[in-house]
Amino acid sequence: MAPVDPHSFTDSTHPLTTHISLTFYFDFPSSTISSATLLSLPTPYTGPLTLDTRSLSVSSVIDPLSLSPLPFSLFQLDPILGQSLTISLSNQTQVLILSKTSPSSSALQWLSPPQTFNKTHPFVYTHCQPIHARSIFPCQDTPAARVKYAAKLNIPRQLSAVMAARHVERRAPLQSETQGVCEDSVWCGDDRVVEEFVMEQPIPPYLFAFAVGELGSREVRPRTRVYAEAVPEVLDAAAKEFAGMEEIMQVGERLFGPYEWERFDLLVLPPSFPVGGMENPRMVFLTPTVIKGDASGSQVVAHELAHSWTGNLITNKNNEHFWLNEGFTTYAERRIVEAVQGEDIASLNVGIGWKWLVKDMERFKDNMEFTKLKTCQAGVDPDDVYSVVPYEKGFQFLRRIERQIGRPAFDDFLKKYIGTFKFQCIDTDMFLNFLKANVPGIENEIDLKLWTEGTGIPPDAMEPVSNIYSKIVSLANEFKLGRMPREDEVADWKGQEWELYLENLPKYVEASQVTALDALYHLSESKNYEIKVAFLQLAISARCRDYYGVVEKTLKEVGRILYLRPLYTAIVQCAGEEEDKAFARRVFSEACDSYHPIAQAVIEATLSKHV
Repeated sequence: MAPVDPHSFTDSTHPLTTHISLTFYFDFPSSTISSATLLSLPTPYTGPLTLDTRSLSVSSVIDPLSLSPLPFSLFQLDPILGQSLTISLSNQTQVLILSKTSPSSSALQWLSPPQTFNKTHPFVYTHCQPIHARSIFPCQDTPAARVKYAAKLNIPRQLSAVMAARHVERRAPLQSETQGVCEDSVWCGDDRVVEEFVMEQPIPPYLFAFAVGELGSREVRPRTRVYAEAVPEVLDAAAKEFAGMEEIMQVGERLFGPYEWERFDLLVLPPSFPVGGMENPRMVFLTPTVIKGDASGSQVVAHELAHSWTGNLITNKNNEHFWLNEGFTTYAERRIVEAVQGEDIASLNVGIGWKWLVKDMERFKDNMEFTKLKTCQAGVDPDDVYSVVPYEKGFQFLRRIERQIGRPAFDDFLKKYIGTFKFQCIDTDMFLNFLKANVPGIENEIDLKLWTEGTGIPPDAMEPVSNIYSKIVSLANEFKLGRMPREDEVADWKGQEWELYLENLPKYVEASQVTALDALYHLSESKNYEIKVAFLQLAISARCRDYYGVVEKTLKEVGRILYLRPLYTAIVQCAGEEEDKAFARRVFSEACDSYHPIAQAVIEATLSKHV
């Protein structure tokens, strides 16, 4: 076997799937999806075909032309990869697989009515990055296998569906289309409806996405519609927050070339969504915590938009080269923010990212492999080593190249890079070879191997320099001497300014300083979770147990890993205090059912190191 990806059973000697047709029957009472997956290969193939699965029950594999069964085997369970499904083919170009998801599918979160806003109907949504698509349907779950797909979703009539694909129609079910997922009478029940979608551009499997629930929408701009649960105040707030999307899209097109995905719709998910945003093409998924009321949430959306060029259009071949997705996208996001909001705001973002990068270098001090851009991840769960390193060190690398050759030349290089590799998957060596071919002599000016394969932060990385950045860092340094910022000094501060200030405060401060700061500026009550969580980390480190009620409430009302992991980590690292560890265990036991399966696994791993 010659694997193409340390996180997939896909064999490089086997053909890669070019198209997938999916037929899904959603059974909310059992929290399962019965599926028919029709895989198409580029040419007739004879031999074994190995696919990825996790927590799937596979009932049969069929030749769709003859309807005869095909031999298949599910092999031993791997704790990270799941199970390989190997099918024996004989001159086939297509194969049909009948399977059923588990209620514990790592890509799916099923919400009961009480967990939704309206408390009336259930809800389900996906998160497939990095290797969770295999828990929905059998596939070659590696970015190296880009596929087009079509999907028919059979759902309860009172619900609706959205997908990261073009919506074809909503219609009554047809008996001729069941593909064996259930009885015709069940498929065509009076209470059922079919939503049909098609994705006409090839995407990596981790970008497969859907949500089903009581959904509403608001038109924002010609290419953008906002979706969320059908709650007017949520939809109105989202529409207001993202009203500037068309301008941001036009900036992206000026910088990086044509937008290839036709639409850029947004879905605001329930609070349990485990990440800030997921860049699913045509339908970005967002946490409700990005709705801040001041349009600053559009910066998260700028990152997801930037993925339309770097990540979705050009994709890392596997997670060992994740920086090619995220470093480029962080750079592109900040160029968009600079064009829309100015250099000062962009520099604040760079400064916050720099502090996060320094923190994650400390986090990985005992495993420096994951401070590299090009990593070795064999035997490693990519969710366990997820960090800002590929984002921020990748950004710094690209910024270093820009400084060397100048922005105009780097802009030309970027457009050529995107045009050359669009709809392809590449690795670090392919990028470096392209860089050296198009910027002759760059390897003599920048140590490319140190940047991509070296550990830590290279010496020619650069902390941002700007007046506003320097002022905020200076004020944070004065906090160590007991001086709080005056009201006139922070009068114009918004989320990024406060976040940068809090990130630059010393790790350990006196409890009296924490309570005095909060008494002045009410940071623990902020509706901006970046501010609230940064402040609560400070309070925990200062042993301000008066704030533990706010900590508990926060851990129970959000599911974003960016907030959960640092708060739980801060609690359990309190110098071995058993009282704190018991608090963390109790809160997690009470809150975990509301977390997405990916978030559950991340926090369980965090607690297991300390509790």
